[in-house]
Amino acid sequence: MLTYLIKRLLEMIPTLFGITLLSFFIIHLAPGKPTDILTELNPKITPEARLKLEKYYGLDKPIIVQYGMWLKRIVKLDFGESFSGDRRPVMERIWDTKKPLLERRLFITFLINVLSMLIIFIIAIPVGISSATHQYSLYDKITTTSVFIGFAIPSFWLALLLMMLFGVHLGWLPISGLKSMNYDSLTLMEKIWDRTLHLLLPVFVSSFGGLAGLSRYMRGSMLEVLRQDYVTTARAKGLSEKRVIYGHALRNALLPIITLLGLSVPGLIGGSVIFENIFGIPGMGQLFFMGVMTRDYPLIMGILTIGAILTLIGNLLADIGYMLADPRIRVK
Repeated sequence: MLTYLIKRLLEMIPTLFGITLLSFFIIHLAPGKPTDILTELNPKITPEARLKLEKYYGLDKPIIVQYGMWLKRIVKLDFGESFSGDRRPVMERIWDTKKPLLERRLFITFLINVLSMLIIFIIAIPVGISSATHQYSLYDKITTTSVFIGFAIPSFWLALLLMMLFGVHLGWLPISGLKSMNYDSLTLMEKIWDRTLHLLLPVFVSSFGGLAGLSRYMRGSMLEVLRQDYVTTARAKGLSEKRVIYGHALRNALLPIITLLGLSVPGLIGGSVIFENIFGIPGMGQLFFMGVMTRDYPLIMGILTIGAILTLIGNLLADIGYMLADPRIRVK
């Protein structure tokens, strides 16, 4: 296994190079430049000033040269400076080291996505198993219908509906941000409760679509496993249905779920551009959206590179999970 892991780690290097190369060229193909924000709204700006700004940001060079300069910095783990007005380093904007831990973008996104994943896996796996073991029953039909509804509802539309219902009409939950205006004057328990109320809607919207999808994956995988000969043999030996399901079938049925778990690793850090902007959550998704709208190339590439690295690591973790769950894969 050690040889395999080393081989996979070495294979990540050219893959990461290809991802960053494509990403760099694609974001430069998008219309608009970082200097447009500073020049288009200023009627007094001259063509010479535009050229000076492009030279200042290094945009006067060919794209391949710009990518080479960016790649040299990345080798040194330097993502460069953001094109924002304060010219802060990209890593400083991502990590937010000057802010308390609870208010850092990375921590906020990580917290919301971890809570969402816990809800998804705790609910979706049992629902998928019970739906597979009671195929074509009334319960299975109800869950299947609910899942199709969950797939059909866009997350942004659901978020707006919930904000109107619980925030505007009923006034039960806050609809934006992560804390109230009087947060600093609250006691410790009141602060925890205030944070919880602010997180309820974002976490629910974040987990809603994944809950529907994962339960269907679990149902389909379990149905496939239950048709195998070794499950029939286990039943013929007189084992209880509970022992057959959870002792023999579940472990193999979890293999596709392991893949999905590995692919969800980038989402823990990347966040959601849609619901973070709708709920006004200062997370990584909102930061990425701001970078795209302002054509902040170093910031965009920094977030995309971190996401690419996490994707590759997630795939590797999924492969390791395969080996641990299925001895046949270890032998191969």
